[in-house]
Amino acid sequence: MKLSVIMPVHNRERFVVPALRSLLRQRDAADLDIIVIDDGSTDGSAEAVRSMADENPCIRLFRHAHMGVAAARNAGLRQLPADAGFVSFLDSDDISLAGRFKADLVHFETRPGLDLTYSLMTLVDRIDDETLEPAPDSRMMTLRGLSLSTALFSRALVDRVGWFDEEFELSEDTDYLLRVFETGPRYELLDSVAIYYRRHAGNATRENDGRLRDHLRAIHKSMRRRRADPSLREAPGFFEYKSPPDWQGM
Repeated sequence: MKLSVIMPVHNRERFVVPALRSLLRQRDAADLDIIVIDDGSTDGSAEAVRSMADENPCIRLFRHAHMGVAAARNAGLRQLPADAGFVSFLDSDDISLAGRFKADLVHFETRPGLDLTYSLMTLVDRIDDETLEPAPDSRMMTLRGLSLSTALFSRALVDRVGWFDEEFELSEDTDYLLRVFETGPRYELLDSVAIYYRRHAGNATRENDGRLRDHLRAIHKSMRRRRADPSLREAPGFFEYKSPPDWQGM
């Protein structure tokens, strides 16, 4: 079975190689297809990816002018091969945990008709890029939140949901996940961690004003869709902290 992972990249030369390494170590889980969309990077991101692709044919690099993350994700969707049975995403500064895909695929094998697995993520402020694990002095918090990278989608579900809304500068992932759950997919919430979400000064989520505005706009659009079409479902409220209870934001 082929599993395609879409990775948008914009000026992530420092982080993209560890992110790709975290995927490559999971080639035993499936016929892995890594689709990297360089979204107009002006640093050495594309060259770093190309160097890895030269040694790993499962990495495919595509470049276009800077258009934003939603357009980059759509460019990745357009490159999905016909035989891709599963689709996931990984941001170019995050780490996919070893064995994650193999464990998730077991759920699809044992539950025919499953559309989606949705796992936990651990926020980390310091990652050792050699071991791909949190550094000893790192601060961490594990939660179930809004993250495309914690999900493994069936190809049928991705085809049903369609494209990312390119009107969103931020929170395009929130809008997409709301539309996913509006379709009433058959899903499993897993208590395993899928990714290390790297906290750093360049995170888009630190743009609080824009993120909040687009997040609320995504919720409002979901409400309007459901009012117009009562057959659509409300997304489940599954956001939850896991540890530690007294954690303070980074």
